[in-house]
Amino acid sequence: MSARADWLAVARLDASDVLRSRWLAVCTAVYAALGGVFVLVGLRESTVIAFTGMGRVLFSLCHALVLVLPLVALAVTGQVVNRAREEGALEVLLSHPIRRGSYFGAVTAVRYLALAGPLALLIAGLAAWGELAWGQPVPWSFVGRSLAVCASLLWAFAGLGVAISTAVRSPARAMTYLVASWLLGVALLDFGVIGLLLNWDLNPRVVFLLAALNPVGASRLALLSAAEPDLATLGPVGFYLANELGPDGLLALGIGWPLAFGSLTWWLALRAFQRGDVV
Repeated sequence: MSARADWLAVARLDASDVLRSRWLAVCTAVYAALGGVFVLVGLRESTVIAFTGMGRVLFSLCHALVLVLPLVALAVTGQVVNRAREEGALEVLLSHPIRRGSYFGAVTAVRYLALAGPLALLIAGLAAWGELAWGQPVPWSFVGRSLAVCASLLWAFAGLGVAISTAVRSPARAMTYLVASWLLGVALLDFGVIGLLLNWDLNPRVVFLLAALNPVGASRLALLSAAEPDLATLGPVGFYLANELGPDGLLALGIGWPLAFGSLTWWLALRAFQRGDVV
């Protein structure tokens, strides 16, 4: 079999498993619930950083998703390899003429698309519904920017989840590492960085660098810079980053760094999977 045939065979098998499983329905329900909540509370005349109506809904929804998407991506990808190894499915599948790289790439692609597809439909659907049904002006440039930022953030934590699943054989231990990774990413947004400033006499540039190296923080900065180029809501940190990088630089950081982080962790996981034992 060719590598392409291997990839398609595994992708069809994993897609069938995804459609039968409950986590896809749970992810879709979480996206829909978040969208519904922000529609109910967002279609008012009050303004959030120059956004009203559907603009406010989309802006608030995307900032909630920045915290939710890493957890969802880790939960979906963090058990894919070790669970298959524990159940014996991986050994049975790879006893056929299927390349390890084809298996690894196929299951990653299927699960990432299952995460990103419903999210893209939700954001684009909300924007179109608000414009057509409610006559609300929609900042389509912000919609496109948000989709790109959320897709890159999903990839960052999907790659991390697959890496943890490959490196940690026990599903129970892997779940502990997954939750800890999510908590670390969320903690470094605000109070973790403030704690570094209060407890250690660090150069502010070091703290700013640590904040920017967090994929969640980079994505948040990219979204904020779309609405407020000077990042005044972040105080001195915002002014510093806005002056040093600018809105375009923050957008490149918010998309490029999560993509690079996810690609690096995925590549390391692929190497470990190809060289390690199946059982």
